[in-house]
Amino acid sequence: MRALLITLTMTAFAANSILNRMAVEGGHADPGSFAALRVLSGALMLVALALLQGKPLVFATRQRAVGAFALALYMAGFSLAYLTLDAGLGALILFGTVQITIFALSALRGAGPNGQQIAGALIAFGGLIVVLNPAGAQGTDPLGAALMAAAGIGWAIYTLSGRTEPDALAGTAANFCLALPLTALVPLLAAGPLSVTPTGVALAVLSGAVTSGLGYALWYSLLPGIAPAIAAIVQLSVPVIAVLGGVLLLGESVGLRVVAGAVLVLGGVALSLRRQR
Repeated sequence: MRALLITLTMTAFAANSILNRMAVEGGHADPGSFAALRVLSGALMLVALALLQGKPLVFATRQRAVGAFALALYMAGFSLAYLTLDAGLGALILFGTVQITIFALSALRGAGPNGQQIAGALIAFGGLIVVLNPAGAQGTDPLGAALMAAAGIGWAIYTLSGRTEPDALAGTAANFCLALPLTALVPLLAAGPLSVTPTGVALAVLSGAVTSGLGYALWYSLLPGIAPAIAAIVQLSVPVIAVLGGVLLLGESVGLRVVAGAVLVLGGVALSLRRQR
């Protein structure tokens, strides 16, 4: 059952990527406005669900400050980085940083990855490079790369923070509320024209309320039962799921290279999850 829920969560994360591409690349929303609407709709959805279940929202704690800041850092860095980064290269920087940060912080806490998990991570990340095959890496914008790395650090900290979250729904709701003011600054920092169509609003709300809000709450509910290294490695499947979603929903085509890379990613994840004797 847990494996099914993890797969559902990774699918929700991949759906965020697809919805973002549909809105921004389709000309329905600028990246900053999409990010702000995404967090706003997620906050409204989660607060409503928490109140309906009678769960109190706690804001003035150290864990809440860490979680909210990490979420805002991820949202802001992710949105601003893709103004100048190629999508494939951005994904590699993001998930590579997530891996390194979670592995390093877990090792400092005495819960670092074992040899099998490291091998699985290397295989999966190698497969991810094959799948994404970023173009134009030699002309990478340094600021964009730094922003995406910051987003990866933010998401890694947000993930580790969820391992000690006493109430996944209420905690995620409070995180979204506190992250909203910082994320609302993204359209101003983007220094570009603000443009949102009704379609863009609908895509942002769907991403925020469902695939982000509910997806992140589900992730927080699963994290206490998942080793940090495993939590990092399974997320390497997200870009692969997003590519498959692009084929099914956006009519994109894939070749043998993408299929081979996807097999490597899934094989590496499977190796990491395999129980050692």
